[in-house]
Amino acid sequence: MHRGHAARKVGHGATVDEGPPKDGAADGDGAPGGRVARSKEVDVSTMRAAVVHGFTDPLSIDEIEVPTPGPFEALVKVDYTGVCHTDLHAAHGDWPVKPSPPFVPGHEGVGTVVAVGDSVTRVKVGDTVGNAWLWSACGECEYCETGWETLCPNQKNGGYSVDGSFGQYMLVDSRYCPVIPDGVDLSAVGPILCAGVTVYKGLKTTDTKPGEWVLISGIGGLGHIAVQYAVAMGRRVAAVDVADDKLELARKHGAEGTVNAATSPDAAAELQEKTGGGVHGALVTAVNAHAFPQAVGALRRGGTVSLVGLPPDQFPLDIFTTVLFGLTVRGSIVGTRKDMSEALDFFARGQIHPTYTVRPLDDVNAVFTAMEEGGIDGRVVMDMS
Repeated sequence: MHRGHAARKVGHGATVDEGPPKDGAADGDGAPGGRVARSKEVDVSTMRAAVVHGFTDPLSIDEIEVPTPGPFEALVKVDYTGVCHTDLHAAHGDWPVKPSPPFVPGHEGVGTVVAVGDSVTRVKVGDTVGNAWLWSACGECEYCETGWETLCPNQKNGGYSVDGSFGQYMLVDSRYCPVIPDGVDLSAVGPILCAGVTVYKGLKTTDTKPGEWVLISGIGGLGHIAVQYAVAMGRRVAAVDVADDKLELARKHGAEGTVNAATSPDAAAELQEKTGGGVHGALVTAVNAHAFPQAVGALRRGGTVSLVGLPPDQFPLDIFTTVLFGLTVRGSIVGTRKDMSEALDFFARGQIHPTYTVRPLDDVNAVFTAMEEGGIDGRVVMDMS
């Protein structure tokens, strides 16, 4: 019924992990108790999931079939999933290339591998993994072969072209799924799998160096994480937003210079002054079209602005200034497997602390409404238990 949902049950040839033996008992091989060793076939046939049936309808909490992993795939029991604005766009069919209902959104899920398909060697039952927007790529095109699989024209996207993490189980491609470091807070991982890797890669594409200024435009769900990555990468951070509380959050995370664009007569000029001639790079996470030319205007000569926000608008670009000052404007989309590994490493070492609230799956429509109204502070993570 749903893409990625096979008609047969998981118990038909798949192994589902039962978790660690109780009281430290030995596993089936006589080894000390651990997550990986004890497993057996059990009949897990259905799960609860938030399903998009139509772009104008609220999501429906349905009982649907648990998918069976195919070649290179792993079945993951989802503990938590982050909620991204992309999920909202997917559910509403906002973008030119639309997903096909019915489908399960979600690309910030994290959980435990409970079954694997044929040819899986990278992960095993008991491993903690996630799903991501880049669910898989072809591995053969010029982009994949040069380390730019995020530009692969044949990629599959989690929660968009492949069912995602808004269900109690999900499939991942074992060759592409993020492997989660040991010892981290799983409820906090979800925001790293999309927001985190997106801003981390966006910062890399500004081509800035340690000690140079980088502007973070928009201190919301992505921007507050971007400030932390920029500081961890050794950049000096300036921040711009239209809300004083967001700018206070940016300062809390290490921003040295902040500007309120709603009250400043010329935010770009003020940023130029605060940074001694302009920022070396800028990352625009805001979804307000005014933020884009503002960020370009804050650059110093030779600077680069990286765009990750997706407002449904155009923005003007002063061609003369762009050419004369040698400015670069580029788009950046999520991150490669290497970028994901690096972003998770910063998180695992305690340098990134997403602001988030935890809600149950049943609140998904209320969360979407709050997103539309701008009522979300930081990120939302859903508890899938």
